[in-house]
Amino acid sequence: MTTLSKKRKAALAKYDNSRSYDLAEATQIIKQISSTKFDATVDIAVRLGVDPKKSTEMVRGTVSLPHGTGRTVRVLVLADPAKCEEALAAGADMAGLDEYVEKIKNGWTDVDVIICTPTVMAKVGALGRVLGPRGLMPNPKTGTVTMDVAKATNEVKAGKIDFKVDKAGIIHAPIGKASFDAEKLSDNANELIQALIKLKPSTAKGTYIKSIAISSTMSPGVRVDTRAVQA
Repeated sequence: MTTLSKKRKAALAKYDNSRSYDLAEATQIIKQISSTKFDATVDIAVRLGVDPKKSTEMVRGTVSLPHGTGRTVRVLVLADPAKCEEALAAGADMAGLDEYVEKIKNGWTDVDVIICTPTVMAKVGALGRVLGPRGLMPNPKTGTVTMDVAKATNEVKAGKIDFKVDKAGIIHAPIGKASFDAEKLSDNANELIQALIKLKPSTAKGTYIKSIAISSTMSPGVRVDTRAVQA
C-alpha cells in the first residue's frame, strides 16, 4: 500500500476527492492545494470518447489561451534571412537556417517551439527523427509552417498551444500557473475544452468528453463535472 505524504494528506483534506466540481470551483481548489515552493504549472487532462488508432478520430489542433500559459516559451524560426529578421523583430528567441539545422542534426533541441516557412521544409523535413519524438516538428496544422512567421511567433509567445490526443484517448495541456487567479485558470481551461468540442469527429460515438481532471505540479487531481462544460 502506498503511503501518503503529509502534504498530500493535507491537500486531500481540503476537498472531496470523490466528487466532481465545476471549473470555477476546481481551479480554486487547485490554488489551495498547490504547495510547491516554485510557481507550479497547472495542467488539464481531458479523456475523449475517440479511438486514436482511427485516422478519422485523431483529435489535434491549436488554441490561444486568453491569459497565456505563464511560461517563457523559447521560439526558433527556421527561414531565409529576410523572414528571420521579421521573426526576431516579433520576439523570436532565435532565427536562422543552416547553422540550426546542423545543430539539430547533432542532437540540439534546447527550444520549446520551432516555426519555419514552407520554402525550407525540404531541409527541416530531414530533421524529423530528432524533432518528431520531442514534439518539435513544425506542422501546417498547428500553424508552425507558415510564411507569416511574425504572426506565428506573436501567437506562440502570447499563449497559443497545440494539443494532440494520445494513445489512451487523452488530451494533456498546460492551462497556466498556480499564481494565476482562479478565474484566469478557469477561462483558459474552458477555452481549450470548447476547442475540443468543436473538433469532435463525426465518427465518434457515445459520450465525447468522458472525464476532465485538473492538477498542478505534484498535486492530486481535481475532477471536473463534464456536464458543466459541454456546449
